Amino acid sequence: MLSGGLAAGSHNVRVEQLVEEYGPRWEPGPYERGTDGPRVILVGVDMSQTGLRAASYAGGLARRQKARLVIVYVAAPSMWAGLAAAAVADMQQQTFEEEIEELRSELHNRADELGVPVTFMVRRGEAFPELQQAAIDESADLVVVGASELAGHRLVGSVANRLVRAAHWPVVVVP
Repeated sequence: MLSGGLAAGSHNVRVEQLVEEYGPRWEPGPYERGTDGPRVILVGVDMSQTGLRAASYAGGLARRQKARLVIVYVAAPSMWAGLAAAAVADMQQQTFEEEIEELRSELHNRADELGVPVTFMVRRGEAFPELQQAAIDESADLVVVGASELAGHRLVGSVANRLVRAAHWPVVVVP
């Protein structure tokens, strides 16, 4: 059984929230000349190309700044979830579990080479409020997200656009 109630290979378990820690542990020290950048960098990831580029950018920035990296995967329910048959809901859950496992595996492989503390979180819900709350909960100094690949977001607003308008922290949008 994995942390957060995700059973390996199980398709009946819903991941509500998962938090795992990787890499070295340290407490942020006092102000140090030349390192006045962000101390906690939060990145929202999904399996899109822009989401993966955002994770790569945030990881490199965290390494250079010696900052803690918080990686957040939001399992957002489909707009059809309420209307979907059980089989569709099961397929969506299986996709979430596969993506989570792929991200976890990649983090296990790369956490040591980053050389910074890494926290991996899984949250369930809509991306904007979940990322916003995670940034507040983790006292993020910077939020990094990938640009939306959906054309419709140009009209109604993307998660990145909504995070920028929330104006609680600097937001980097990676193309």
